[in-house]
Amino acid sequence: MTEKSIEISNNDYWFKVVDMLQQNWALIESNENEYIIYFIGDTSGVFDQMAFVNSEEAERQLRKNGFSRYAEDTKAQEFIIPPSPPFYESTHPNGPIYSSGRFWTR
Repeated sequence: MTEKSIEISNNDYWFKVVDMLQQNWALIESNENEYIIYFIGDTSGVFDQMAFVNSEEAERQLRKNGFSRYAEDTKAQEFIIPPSPPFYESTHPNGPIYSSGRFWTR
């Protein structure tokens, strides 16, 4: 089976430590009239996404839900590395954990 590639040009990573040695990553990509947050696992698989009207709202929502901007966290940069392209369509063992609202507060 061939993995479907997902093009993401932004490299301003956000992250959330979810378990020992495991992070969920996020990138915000502008797409015509909306801003899409792509949620990415450590192995570059995109497992969920959510759309917002502007980048400010997307960033506000990420912070509200426990994500931090990687570039602002020098401590995190000492021990974790963001996933690298190419990104590909993937799934999470618990399904769409953020877009479903199970692990997301609006």
